[in-house]
Amino acid sequence: MDMPVLPQFPLGSVLFPTMVLPLHVFEPRYRSLIADALENDGSFGVVLIERGSEVGGQDVRSDFGTVAKIVKAEEFVDGRWSIVAVGTQRFQVDNWLDDQPYPRAEITYIDEPSQVDESDNFESVLSKFERLMALASEAGIDVGAVPSELGDQSTASYQMAALAPINMVDKHTLLSEVSTSRRLDLLDDHLDTALDVMRFRLSSDTNLNE
Repeated sequence: MDMPVLPQFPLGSVLFPTMVLPLHVFEPRYRSLIADALENDGSFGVVLIERGSEVGGQDVRSDFGTVAKIVKAEEFVDGRWSIVAVGTQRFQVDNWLDDQPYPRAEITYIDEPSQVDESDNFESVLSKFERLMALASEAGIDVGAVPSELGDQSTASYQMAALAPINMVDKHTLLSEVSTSRRLDLLDDHLDTALDVMRFRLSSDTNLNE
């Protein structure tokens, strides 16, 4: 049985399910990717660039990503695209294909657990997340729009991981974790570290201004 082949858009950021991805597409091969995706079901994959650049190739890509579904697209007269996509299903890259005309990979789709393994730690994680976002805002860091209400624990774990100011390697680890409860446990640890960093940053700024 042939594996599904999905066009891939490597980025220096992690896309989580349910999250919105705005993109300004100017590189010729990715213009072609968007045009071809729109002729089909509007889907392409997003994987993290572990080393290298988003432009010009020669990048080292992760083997775990998220399907992006285009919900809005505008093509400019010079061939550039402005698109908005939404993260849907996660996938594992089984085999990278030739990059012509753009990156493609044979993949296996990752289904969400049929029953969410809810965590007793959820309220604690949520409290730390809200505290971190408040401190980040106080520090003048643009954390984006935080939903007034998060979804169920699985969805909320993705939303918090996407919005929290933690590094992309940690975000990718969170994306790759199948278990919701383990994802929340990992997120709990990352939030502790991020809170310490944010408090130190705010303390340092205060001392400099005195």
